[in-house]
Amino acid sequence: MTSSPTPSPPPLPENGPRMSREDFDSLFDSVRTWGTWSPADRGAWNRVTPAHVQRATALVRSGVTVPMALPWNTVPGPDNGKPALHYMSDLGDVEAPEPSCHKDFIAVDYHGKGVSHLDALSHIAYRGQLYDGRTAREVVDAAGARFGAVSELGPLVTKGVLIDLPAVLGTDWLEPGTAVHAEDVLAAEKALGVTIAEGDAVLLRSGHFRRRAELGAWNPDNASAGFHVDAVPLLAERGISLLGGDGDSDVRPSPVDGLHSPVHALALTAMGVPMLDNLDLEALSAACAAAGRYEFLLVVAPLNVPGGTGSPVNPVAVL
Repeated sequence: MTSSPTPSPPPLPENGPRMSREDFDSLFDSVRTWGTWSPADRGAWNRVTPAHVQRATALVRSGVTVPMALPWNTVPGPDNGKPALHYMSDLGDVEAPEPSCHKDFIAVDYHGKGVSHLDALSHIAYRGQLYDGRTAREVVDAAGARFGAVSELGPLVTKGVLIDLPAVLGTDWLEPGTAVHAEDVLAAEKALGVTIAEGDAVLLRSGHFRRRAELGAWNPDNASAGFHVDAVPLLAERGISLLGGDGDSDVRPSPVDGLHSPVHALALTAMGVPMLDNLDLEALSAACAAAGRYEFLLVVAPLNVPGGTGSPVNPVAVL
């Protein structure tokens, strides 16, 4: 009996146009903000002033609160190659009998696809340099980062804007590999009634985790929806403070020759914009649709890890 041939996977969506390294380097230099702020470690978070915070708090109307972190993921899979750890270290049998005490241990290698986390400015170097022109080998070693550490960022409270492209397009999700261009962002602003302004945090929903729930996990390193590099000049022009999404913001495969994470290099290294990766934006999408608005108060409070290149985090939107 002849077995049926294994069906070939569907073709990836068009994620071009392709960009050469030469053109990418020109783009990198055009959006670079080195020498703009002091302290430089905080990068674009310096844009968020007390006045920005006051305006953001005025967006709170219903008091609906929406967390965005994924559950602590201890299960290995194609999108979780380094599972988080969680085990009990005290079951009430270590200390004196009363009161009994239960303790647990957690640990994580969080810069991947399985954990919601914040990227600090020390996370990505391009051409050997971190943000503000710091030489990566001089400020990052086995002890951690001496520039651009997450401990220098502190918390962020600002206006968040959800670019909910599946809601705009009337689809459940964007297929992995779909590139989001500047014109898509502009169309989403118009359709959703929002305007990205200076100091805002921009969150891109592709429907990643709805697709994962319905069709199963895949390796997002090979294919994921996200921004094409041609969307970055618009975000730079608007003066954003934070970029994030339910992927890692980069469309994959990368459209730039020889670069696996070009949007990371542009945001973190050129623009000094910290990033949020792997957010679960499904509840926020539903809450924004129910409220009829796609802007909200956003609170991001990373762990205070001296020398850390980022942090697991549970951002919270308040409508």
